[in-house]
This record gives sequence, structure tokens and C-alpha cells, in this order.
Amino acid sequence: MINNLKKYLNEEQDPKSVEKIIEKINDLLTNGETLEYIAVQNKPAINISPDSIVLTNKRIIFFRSKSFGLVTDFQDYLWKDVGESHISEAILGSTFKMTAVSGFVETIDYIPKSQARKLYQYAQAKEEEMIEFRRQKELEDKRATSGGITVNTQPEQKEEPKKEIPSEDPMETLMKLKAYLDNDLISAEDYEAKKKEILARM
Repeated sequence: MINNLKKYLNEEQDPKSVEKIIEKINDLLTNGETLEYIAVQNKPAINISPDSIVLTNKRIIFFRSKSFGLVTDFQDYLWKDVGESHISEAILGSTFKMTAVSGFVETIDYIPKSQARKLYQYAQAKEEEMIEFRRQKELEDKRATSGGITVNTQPEQKEEPKKEIPSEDPMETLMKLKAYLDNDLISAEDYEAKKKEILARM
């Protein structure tokens, strides 16, 4: 077991605390989820059952010990639900603060500075990934709602004042619409609606 612990003891974490956390976390890991880092609270006076923060490739987990370590309460957040994280350093350690996208805040204090910096470094990398993930999702949602029909209606709007509707071949327009649909530039619903409109004019 000590060999398994070594990779999590780079910043002087307490081996006994880390061993207990690993035993608990192993039961919580899902398919394809891997343990990345463990930070353990180090209170200056009594540190019998310290709180800890566990990072996996999928989420961040806050472990809090209660009843002198007999009960463990944990709260976890998928990385996509993490809005931002911060550390504030003091003489006796750092406070790690995470704010979820929902606005909920989690904090654990007395994290040794070197561990808090590792937490912050890993969390920042994940936040950047998730910002890109959310940006891509937003673009996809916008594209899905807008449909892309505006691309096709612009030539028609220019021609309408001239009253030259026959100048645009309906079959050619239908082929263009089909190409837009095949390239995911418009939705199937928009395609069908526009197709009916064109067929009605023929």
C-alpha cells in the first residue's frame, strides 16, 4: 500500500490520512475515473481527523470528517459544474475556495501552501478545459436554434423588390437547402418548413 501512497505524498501529506482517504475514495470512483491528487488539511493544534480535497479526472471531492473521524461527509462536483477556484495564503496555511456554476461555494482552510498551489494549478487547467467545453456547447446550441436559414433568405429578400421570383430555380434552392441540412447548418425542421414553402410556390 505504501508504494501506492508515494505518488500522493509529494507535498508532505500525512500518510495515515491519505491511506484512509484512498480507502474511501476507491469505493466512489466511477468507470474510467482516476485519482489525480489529494490535499490534506493541517490544523496547527489538533489535527486528529483532517478535512481533505480530492481531485480526479472527472470531479473535485470535498471530504469533511465529523465525530472525531468516525463519520465522513463528502460533497463532489463534476468539473463542468465548477465555475472558478481560488486560494488565499496565510501564515498557517491556505484556504482553498471553489465556486460552482450554480453559485454554491465550498471552502477548506489550513491546507499547506504547497498542496493548495497544486490544487489550484490542477483546478485551473480543468477550468480552462471546461470553459472551452461550455463555449463549444453554447455554439452548438445557438446553431441548433438559429438553424442557418438566414443564409438562404438573404438572396430572396434582394430579389423580392424586383418581383423576379422565377429567376431562382426552385430545384436549385431545394438542393442548396439539402446541402445545408447535410452539413448541419440547418435543422431538419427548418429544412422541411422551407421545402414546403418552396414547393407551394411551384
